[in-house]
Amino acid sequence: MTRYGAALAGLLFATAVAAEQPDLDSLQWVARPFVVFADTPEDPKFIQQMALLEAEPQPLEDRLVVVLTDTDPKANSPMRQRLRPIGFSLVLIDTDGRVVHRRPLPVTVRELSNWIDRMPSRREETGSRRP
Repeated sequence: MTRYGAALAGLLFATAVAAEQPDLDSLQWVARPFVVFADTPEDPKFIQQMALLEAEPQPLEDRLVVVLTDTDPKANSPMRQRLRPIGFSLVLIDTDGRVVHRRPLPVTVRELSNWIDRMPSRREETGSRRP
């Protein structure tokens, strides 16, 4: 677990170590993976992103978000092979396994929540009919 895992009760945080990391396929239909890639754990964007997530974990828990991190490009993890990030990168995957957002900059929990709330799968979960 990363140093951020303890601060985010209820959210799953996994490191780039393959043995500790859930497979993306195992999360299909169960959760929405939000993958944070960086070339090093000392990357300022990575640190900023993790702090933003730490500040407001509840909206992400409500939306079934699982946060995965990978800060070791040399390990060439299965997530890196599948999602092919370049440097710092964020990838949001819907419950159906489809990549719905990619971003090269940190995102607030509010922005991430808004992305999720616009997804058909989330509208179905909440019973919302808004487009």
